[in-house]
Amino acid sequence: MAQGLAAPFDLEARRAQVYPQLPPEVVARIATHGEERAFDDGAIVFERGDGRRPFYVITGGALEAIYREHDRESVINVLGEREFTGELSMLSGRPSLVRGRAKGALRVLRIDHDRFLSLLQTDSELSELVMRAYILRRVALVAGNYGDVTVVGSSHSAATARVQDFLTRNGHPYRYLDVERDPEVEQLLGHVNVAPDEIPLLLCADGQTLRNPSNADIADCLGFNTELDDTAVHDVVICGAGVGGLAAAVYASSEGLDVLVVEANAPGGQAATSSKIENYLGFPTGISGQSLAHRAFNQAEKFGARIAIAHGAVKLDCNGRGDLRVELSGGRSVRARSVIIATGAEYRKLELAELARFEGLGVYYAATFMEAQRCATDEVIVVGGANSAGQAATFLSQTSRHVHMLIRGPDLSATMSRYLIRRIEDTPNITLHRRTQITALHGDDHLERVTWRDDASGDESIHDVRHVFAMTGASPNTAWLAGCIATDANGFVCTGTELTDAMLAERGWPLARRPYLFETSRPRVFAVGDVRATSVKRVASAVGEGSVCIQLVHKALAEPA
Repeated sequence: MAQGLAAPFDLEARRAQVYPQLPPEVVARIATHGEERAFDDGAIVFERGDGRRPFYVITGGALEAIYREHDRESVINVLGEREFTGELSMLSGRPSLVRGRAKGALRVLRIDHDRFLSLLQTDSELSELVMRAYILRRVALVAGNYGDVTVVGSSHSAATARVQDFLTRNGHPYRYLDVERDPEVEQLLGHVNVAPDEIPLLLCADGQTLRNPSNADIADCLGFNTELDDTAVHDVVICGAGVGGLAAAVYASSEGLDVLVVEANAPGGQAATSSKIENYLGFPTGISGQSLAHRAFNQAEKFGARIAIAHGAVKLDCNGRGDLRVELSGGRSVRARSVIIATGAEYRKLELAELARFEGLGVYYAATFMEAQRCATDEVIVVGGANSAGQAATFLSQTSRHVHMLIRGPDLSATMSRYLIRRIEDTPNITLHRRTQITALHGDDHLERVTWRDDASGDESIHDVRHVFAMTGASPNTAWLAGCIATDANGFVCTGTELTDAMLAERGWPLARRPYLFETSRPRVFAVGDVRATSVKRVASAVGEGSVCIQLVHKALAEPA
């Protein structure tokens, strides 16, 4: 099972969708936007690592998609007449993961990258065929480990878990080698000495070797982001690529606004940590949070939104009444006519002395297929009583030997949807421990045992459990707004009618009108989703707020500066 996928990807069963032929009338329509090109047998049409490459439709002959690894190459697929090149990296202009080579005499229709993106927005038939194919091709690349990077790490390294999480949640295929288990590591690294604090290593396609890299280092090495322009003034900068921020990006970019999304880690936010969301409208069989996030991400890119990964907002400059400025991690900054705060919330950390030592090594804040693989068939603990904890418990019960669910209250009825409560009650390998909390963690290189206390009796007991999933409450990601935007006592952003006259006076609200529905105490700065004080902490609510907010952004931007 590759990189946390739910199941092996059956390429042959879906080949017609992965490599569809464009109807002749679609080829005829787009031909007016491109030019015919011819290539001799063996000619390189595009190279691995090329960014912002053209879109090619084969009109005669064949084109091989080649994956290269060290000195070896393999043919992933051969494209024939009316089939087309590319996968999801085409939308953002990220580097190609494969090489394109002519097989025999080749004729193609070549369409420049920018023109291709424009066609995706205006030709619905082309868009449907291409977007479905691109999403499935990326899934196939991930399943086959056809990436441009090798991770050399250790199962005893929290940094290795962090790097794997970052790559997986950004949908980037990679190859993984374990220093303790894979004999190929010695051959690959030769006699290079690697200190424990240098694990993991990232071996990039361009020859770079990164030692215990930051997420920003990885993003730069793999070409995740185009260069940020410090002088450009965007119509809207969206801080956070959770589902609320992505919804805002989709609506804003589809309505012609110049949109930049800045995200500290990966798309999806807290929603992406859920194995399955079953009460989201339009998905009767459920959808994983990560799949929902990736679809929204691709949709935003299709409409032209730029999304910068590993460039989180660290400060909002509230001085003056002109353009807004957002300072980013790494020392960069971007300017905007309006800003949407969508940085969401994160699970509260357990107040335990040894917590930091075991984060990523037995303590997790997400329950996806990736984390389930780390647990194998072991016993696990889920801490929390809200829907996210219930989804985690029922999901983990499918593979774990037993799931212990710890809640501080007397029951789940006040915090969890009834369908999840029934499922927990009907699952024989889930035990609900009421009025119970963890008091200590034990272990050496990995969590090995947990002490929990029954608050009703006061009794403490030690349990041989190596995996804890902490999903308790929510703390807003608003530290970067300190002193600039009015928040409530818990740090959540106040908007619209929540803002009293006293709060507006304290923050120097300069306009005669009151703030719009999702507008903060600063004009043209909005907040949506979990970061907002009175928001309903649900995926559908965040999506709704992100989409509705754009109408208010238009309204604010139309006002005199």
